[in-house]
Amino acid sequence: MTNKKVLPAILAGLGVVSALPAMASMGNIGTTYGVLPSDVASAQALSLFNGQVSATYYNPANLARESQGVLTSGLMHADHELRASPVSGSPFMTTRDGDVLQDAPSQQVLLGMKTDLSNLTQYDHPLYLGFMLGVEKYGDEMMAFSSGTEPGGQYLEYGRQPLFLNLGGGTQIWRGLDMGFAARITLHSEAELIASSTLGGKTSYETLNVSAVPSLRPIFGLNMDFGESFCGDSDDCWMNGLEAAFSFRGYSNSSTKVDSTITIPGTVLDPGMSLAVSTIDSYQPNIYAAGLAYGRDRWRLGVTLEMQQWSALEDELESDTIKDQAVNASGPDQLQFKDIVVPRVGGEFRLDDTYMVTGGLAFSESPMESNGSLEVNYLDNDKWILGLGLTAEYKSVPVLAFPVRLDLAYQYQQLESREFDLYDQRSPAYPQSYETVEAEGDVHVFSGSITLKF
Repeated sequence: MTNKKVLPAILAGLGVVSALPAMASMGNIGTTYGVLPSDVASAQALSLFNGQVSATYYNPANLARESQGVLTSGLMHADHELRASPVSGSPFMTTRDGDVLQDAPSQQVLLGMKTDLSNLTQYDHPLYLGFMLGVEKYGDEMMAFSSGTEPGGQYLEYGRQPLFLNLGGGTQIWRGLDMGFAARITLHSEAELIASSTLGGKTSYETLNVSAVPSLRPIFGLNMDFGESFCGDSDDCWMNGLEAAFSFRGYSNSSTKVDSTITIPGTVLDPGMSLAVSTIDSYQPNIYAAGLAYGRDRWRLGVTLEMQQWSALEDELESDTIKDQAVNASGPDQLQFKDIVVPRVGGEFRLDDTYMVTGGLAFSESPMESNGSLEVNYLDNDKWILGLGLTAEYKSVPVLAFPVRLDLAYQYQQLESREFDLYDQRSPAYPQSYETVEAEGDVHVFSGSITLKF
């Protein structure tokens, strides 16, 4: 029996395999857009100094900035129009419908909380615990995952986002110096299928085992308020309002491993044919971030530099059975990544005791060094990121004993035009590319949250 008949039978027995794109991505909301509206609005330039619960991701030391507990809930909608326009060559088994390659939105419901745990100890030293949760499709989807080859091209970073979960704590270790630790939690799933199948795909005697274990990756942060550390009670000290921050976010990913053993009576006998798939998605590289902020009574400016170690993704893909051919290729179709530095600048201005506006600008160079990737056909672009937000904090609200904070934010991302060559070993033109496309696009992000203090 030929492999052309055996393989469909095996795939039919694997109910976990789907040909429909799920539009997941190698990103997460924290690195791609921003977690809360304040992060979205400043293009993450002020996230290292943000005292909201998103600090569990960006800089957990900031959980100690305020003594009050907070409960935050929010929504985020990221609308994409990512295009791939033919430049030369002819499409080969393309799945594109016109020039728009991806326009499915990412929609997150967000929930976070911070509280003081010092009452649980015998000491008066404050210790703050916080967590941040984000779930796709406004809470209907706990895990978005997709990994596959794509003849028509696929974007590296954008798409539906998997479960976003961070847990961490922060405390003051010296006057004006705060430190915090957190963990980013992702899921690593495994599935095992044993079945007997006919050539038509009808299975019997099935056994299916599925398990998922959490993977914890470290986040570390430091924040120093120079005025509090060195100026004491002096009001005219030049260091009042000057802050410096540093954070490290360890790499993380979501992964899925599927092992199957299929027997086909009269064709594939015991012990059967084994098919194993191991693949990753939603990859975040090691990120080192450092920043400075300076502020006065009504305004604050901040600058942040991020170093993202994307080059390590090549080693991760070596063991990815779906995408390994792209990194193991030896020509212009070899997938290659490079480390990048992302500059961010942002500011906030308080209009009065209630309202504050925030803005930010960032430029993110594409971490993809290659213009081709065999069969995977990743597309990625340099991009400009512009954010704008409005915050309203109401000091007195009926029924509630503490202030209520409302945040709204908008972010626009412009993907610079870049050409990519598409490769497939089934193409008559291989080892040459069968098509060259021009990738570009726009992303609009809308975010809102409400924060209750207690």
